[in-house]
Amino acid sequence: MKNRAGKLGLILIMLIVFMAIFAPIIAPFDPVAQDLTKRLIPPIWDNNGLWPHLLGTDDFGRDIFSRIIYGSRISLNIGVISVGISLFFGLTMGIIAGYYGGVIDNIIMRLIDIMLAVPSIMLAIVIVAILGPSLNNAIIAIGIVGIPVYARLIRASLIDIKENEYVVASKLNGAGTLRMIFYVMLPNCINPIIVQSTMGFASAVLEAAGLSFLSLGAKPPTPEWGAMLASSMDFIVTAPWLIVYPGLAIFITVMAFNLAGDGLMDMLNPKGK
Repeated sequence: MKNRAGKLGLILIMLIVFMAIFAPIIAPFDPVAQDLTKRLIPPIWDNNGLWPHLLGTDDFGRDIFSRIIYGSRISLNIGVISVGISLFFGLTMGIIAGYYGGVIDNIIMRLIDIMLAVPSIMLAIVIVAILGPSLNNAIIAIGIVGIPVYARLIRASLIDIKENEYVVASKLNGAGTLRMIFYVMLPNCINPIIVQSTMGFASAVLEAAGLSFLSLGAKPPTPEWGAMLASSMDFIVTAPWLIVYPGLAIFITVMAFNLAGDGLMDMLNPKGK
């Protein structure tokens, strides 16, 4: 809480989570309901003293505010599932490489190097093209793209502490492999994983929006922010609010998790205290 940037990120994340949980209560309209009589209404449209469309409507008469609120649910799901995939496989590969070393380490790290040689968004596009364009496949692709970061991070952390006195003492006391990894070594290198997971959440939201913008992720009428941007490109001059508000939602969400990650980095770094 002493880190102002981290505190701001935490507050924004709490607001986003609140919106996602209570979307049916907060959103005044059905996010996919169409009303062509109200298409392209500007924001804060006055209707007999009422403001039923705070952020305006799109070309199908759907309420932008409601779609952004429901879009927070999709973005949080994307972040949680994709980071979970990256963590599971990345930690598994990193633990095996860092603990056993030798030939196994070389094989795993060369595979990781091959994945890192391709830009992440390009690799995600290739994976989605193979699996087929859909939101679920985009989440899988984003999760696969994130594996190398966690694998290299946990491997480096394990190698760094493998020769420490408490690790050597545990070996001499007869600790088994699983106990050595999960009770002795892993808890002492979990801090950078927590920080990277927070940063990875922001990257996942941004990459998912990019894939949806390229029509490789969520499909209309799904209220996903990237898909909303893609479907609004024809109205960038005549109805700019269709671009501005989904873009702001992506920007604020990504910024919130990056700020929170910076705050966690300061809090969990023992050398900075």
